[in-house]
Amino acid sequence: MIEWAVDDDTLRVTDADNTELAVEGADLVVDGSAPDIPRPIDETVVVTTDELRFPHAVAYAFSLGSDEQYELDPDGSPLSLTPGEYVVDIDTEIKTYLRFSGAATIEKTDDFEETVVSFPDRVRVIVGFRSHHELPAGTITVPDAPEGIAAAITHLASSHKTDGPDRTYPTLRGHPSLLEAGDSLEIPECIREEFSTSGIELVVPPDYESLLVTAPLAYYLQAAVEPRAPPETSPEHAVLRLPEFGIEKRLSPMPALERDVERLLRKAFFFDCLVRNAGPYGTNLSEVNVLDVLDLDADALYDASPQRRLATYLDVPHAAIEHRLPDWHLSTYVCPSFDSVESLPFLLDRMSMIYTPRTSELEGKELVERSLEDFYRGSGDPTRAGRAIRASTGQVASVDIVKPELRNGRVHGWLADGVPIDVFKTTPEAYHNRLDYLERSSGSTSICIVLNDPDMAGEHDDVAEIYRQRSEELAMDVTVDESLSTAELARVFEDEHDFVHYIGHCETDGLRCPDGFLSTTSLDRCNAQTFFLNACGSYYEGMGLVEKGSVAGAVTFSKVLNDHAVKVGSTFAKLLVHGFSIERALGLARRRIMMGKDYAVVGDGTHSLTQGEHRVPITITLEELGDQRAEYLVTFDCYSTRVTGSYYFPHVEDNEYAYLCGSQSNFTVTEPELATLLKETEASVIYNGDVYWSTELAPRFAN
Repeated sequence: MIEWAVDDDTLRVTDADNTELAVEGADLVVDGSAPDIPRPIDETVVVTTDELRFPHAVAYAFSLGSDEQYELDPDGSPLSLTPGEYVVDIDTEIKTYLRFSGAATIEKTDDFEETVVSFPDRVRVIVGFRSHHELPAGTITVPDAPEGIAAAITHLASSHKTDGPDRTYPTLRGHPSLLEAGDSLEIPECIREEFSTSGIELVVPPDYESLLVTAPLAYYLQAAVEPRAPPETSPEHAVLRLPEFGIEKRLSPMPALERDVERLLRKAFFFDCLVRNAGPYGTNLSEVNVLDVLDLDADALYDASPQRRLATYLDVPHAAIEHRLPDWHLSTYVCPSFDSVESLPFLLDRMSMIYTPRTSELEGKELVERSLEDFYRGSGDPTRAGRAIRASTGQVASVDIVKPELRNGRVHGWLADGVPIDVFKTTPEAYHNRLDYLERSSGSTSICIVLNDPDMAGEHDDVAEIYRQRSEELAMDVTVDESLSTAELARVFEDEHDFVHYIGHCETDGLRCPDGFLSTTSLDRCNAQTFFLNACGSYYEGMGLVEKGSVAGAVTFSKVLNDHAVKVGSTFAKLLVHGFSIERALGLARRRIMMGKDYAVVGDGTHSLTQGEHRVPITITLEELGDQRAEYLVTFDCYSTRVTGSYYFPHVEDNEYAYLCGSQSNFTVTEPELATLLKETEASVIYNGDVYWSTELAPRFAN
């Protein structure tokens, strides 16, 4: 539901997630609502104006008279549209579309704070709004029985806004309804009304492992889940059915069922991403030539029924597309029990693969060896390693770390027992906490930096400057505290902060303060949305913050070197305030040090504190080609654990293609072109084994 009101020359819009958008106009006149805009929308209004201004927006323009698409250049150059019929896609806090006839200019303001759409004369503009629907529509009560769980999984797909290939766009997949335990199955009427089956059926063995593992496939395909084996198969097999065509595809029993589900979901999602380009908001996608190679008709598939599309996809051998599939963004390892069912909506909202957790013990010095392997893979320089351990007179809490058996995925979450490396350790509380913060979001970001040891002032000064610089661009309130007592530090965590960066010591009794130790388990409630406990052995204290109310944070498993802590802390801060998720920010930051495996994320590692300039954060890897022309190989890596299905457009000279998030793109550029690219693209950059921010690295390549 979208509500709107006009206040002077400002159109104020609020959606069901309590997200607010203020659209400013010049002599704005609102004429009423209208339905004629070719996009899935929640509400439309008609305005008359010669200018509309949107805060922190990315803009694309589509010509309705041709297949042309235009994007506002990030360097600030205005985009001029010649007279014609257009739809302009404004990607901001609430998805907005403008439909109009005539000429227009789209440009950023000098401070890049606003995107302005202006017209030569006053013009009638149809404005459509669509909520990102980050909050669930309701709650389904689920009994501890396979039939009830299967019915609940089936109805989670009611959050989809279409059953066509456009459902690959993240804004057309709302947050699934919540699940809670009860004595009987209860599905609210509002969810039943939104539910429509695709006709696809997924017959699954009636056990937790099979139901959980197949849930992402059922959710995306909008399939009806049946917890039984058909008579013609053995009980341990799952079967994918397309009744319209009499197709029954028998899947492998566990554990090979995990592989079959992964392949089917990746294939269906990938092909839908390509086929959607035949629709009204396609783009010049690099990967789309795969359809021509396989002789697939995008126009026919776009208009086909879900069963027809899937039947066509099933005919394509996995080997024919395996090398073209984008990396899958997220996998979560979930304990196969009824207690895990309540976390399903959150995992499906992120389009996570679900696997059963399996671990083994780390052998000997394997943790050290794996850390060094990651460090040297990034061409790390061992001379940059720190020497001084963060001083601690007491004992640091020990953590029994295990080695997980990881399957496909760029990022891995762990919703099970044990403390594995290379994953973020999450809990059901973390996901529910995220919803709490979305519901009470104020629009500004409160950051508190705590320095509880003067010997660590180097990191304190670095991160304080990073946050203050970013606060000039975004609505951030930054405070700095030093030498806090236990009561004062407890108050910091209990106050409503979006991020707390603690720099100090941690021992078995808790976080060290001048008057003793603060154990996070003693807090009544933690209202710090996210945190970084950059102290030795802070894992258990970080888990305590999540259990008390936080969404996610960065912690350490053991003692850390002082120089390492400074490098990780400052890089993490830089990435976090530019829209990187907690897990991805820490993953890049810990590449800078030799013992990066000492750092980990607890809580929902997919969570992002702020929104960056690019809605999907970018990492660029630079490799000097070594010839006399000073050319560089530039590799773009763009993916997100939040909005899979998006695409990105590398702003490299002469590039005319977009790429699916998860697919890397490579370009050869000259040194002057590289300087321009880094200046215009907000991105993390891996160069000579270290991690930089693009705009800070750009002067190194400028003439």
